[in-house]
Amino acid sequence: MVHTRMNSNLLERPKKRNCGVRIRTAHRSGQSSVVRVASTRLPTTFGVFDLIGFERANVDKGETESALLLILGDLTNGVPLLRIHSQCLTGEVLGSLRCDCRGQLELAMSSIADEGSGLVIYEYQEGRGIGLMAKLKAYALQDEGLDTIEANEALGFDADCRDFSLAVAILHDIRIDCVRLMSNNPQKVEALTEGGIEVIELITCEAPPNLHALSYLRTKKKRMGHSLTIM
Repeated sequence: MVHTRMNSNLLERPKKRNCGVRIRTAHRSGQSSVVRVASTRLPTTFGVFDLIGFERANVDKGETESALLLILGDLTNGVPLLRIHSQCLTGEVLGSLRCDCRGQLELAMSSIADEGSGLVIYEYQEGRGIGLMAKLKAYALQDEGLDTIEANEALGFDADCRDFSLAVAILHDIRIDCVRLMSNNPQKVEALTEGGIEVIELITCEAPPNLHALSYLRTKKKRMGHSLTIM
């Protein structure tokens, strides 16, 4: 893992939960505040996490958005480690090797377990936000030679249709406004920063690549600016 210091001066301050960023109301026009639906304990191979389900009504989209929050340990003991992860049924449930999603999730949960604390926000944004069936159509186009971005665009989608504002709203709800982010995606840093969440450290979340995912990973690096060491 590569650690990128976002602001060296901030790291010299005593560790604390609130890093001085003013907590703002984290919802846009057409979006209600988040609601905690349920909470429980989730034993995993990485440890026993607290699991909280969140929902938010999105009037603009005419739908209810939902996400899961997994918490391990005491988040007040220093600046917490955070992974914002988008659902990938094909990779995480079916074991697909076309992407690195499962490996990233497992790496993040393992790193949180090693530290003894941290959190994962798991969002239902399959296929970078285009949905499962559209994702399968994009896979079919990739089988014909298109890359992951070209396939999305051929179906009428942007390269990445995800919206990370729900993750921002959840962080505000649990009064976390300063994090160390595990991600290769610069858009997540931008979304957190714009939402009033301070990212003081960026830690790459790069799972070991496999032959089937090489083209996909190279596209993410070259065309989407993801921080990956793969050539």
